[in-house]
Amino acid sequence: MQDAYRTVAREGVHETEINRSRFLCALAPAATEREAQDFIARVRKEHADATHNCFAYVIGADASVQKASDDGEPGGTAGVPMLQMLLRRDMRYVVAVVTRYYGGVKLGAGGLIRAYGGAVGEALDAVGTITRRRFRLATVTVDHQRAGKLQNELRATGREIRDVRYGEAVTLEIGLPDAEVETFRAWLADVTAGTAGFEVGGEAYGAG
Repeated sequence: MQDAYRTVAREGVHETEINRSRFLCALAPAATEREAQDFIARVRKEHADATHNCFAYVIGADASVQKASDDGEPGGTAGVPMLQMLLRRDMRYVVAVVTRYYGGVKLGAGGLIRAYGGAVGEALDAVGTITRRRFRLATVTVDHQRAGKLQNELRATGREIRDVRYGEAVTLEIGLPDAEVETFRAWLADVTAGTAGFEVGGEAYGAG
């Protein structure tokens, strides 16, 4: 499993104009291939009158799913340079759609490659990217009396509380880097006088 990956911070669109052709690059985070395809379909519908709606997406922290489409542009001049730009920037779980409105001037193969790849690069800069780091999910169980103080202590030390459940006891779900599990276990025993339960679960990714 990768220790970290980068993705887009949010959904967004960035427009550039090259030789009178308009290039609109729409970016979005996509957790699955289905999400990526739904986003592509949405953009295509919105820009049904465009000359081309080319796309590329990368799914998986290890980039296990990669797809690209030239949507009628000469082979290899649109989707592939878009995909290459996403991979060059280490982007994962991301989909890019570049909509082109033809302006009457032919760009040639080299010009198209630069235009489509460049549109994705500029959009990534404009929309912004975030790094998500791998962490271990952990569950802390504590009595109601200590729960409030413990939540404050966790927040004060910069721990992200992912979920809180109230039952006979209070269950807090947090994320920890692997390397900090044992240190955290000792810290928790100290602040709760050894009364808190602590269980380490599976792995996930979060903003880091």
